[in-house]
Amino acid sequence: MPPVAGPVSSGQPHWFGEAMTADAPETEVVTTWKVACDGGEGALGHPRVWLTIPPDRGWVECGYCDKRYVIDRAHAGDDH
Repeated sequence: MPPVAGPVSSGQPHWFGEAMTADAPETEVVTTWKVACDGGEGALGHPRVWLTIPPDRGWVECGYCDKRYVIDRAHAGDDH
């Protein structure tokens, strides 16, 4: 019987290095390069995480809820 393939644990979050295969469930356009995400659902959300939008890509996704934050370059400050 062949071995059963299972997840490989690299110590990185499950989404680290994975290619995007689906659209983000929610997208928010922001004017700051650093954003906080807590799932937005009160007690049903997730722990608050701070995300930094890479200038070369222009967006970042939350590793908990997959919400995508897209920078509005025309109105963004230079705080990156």
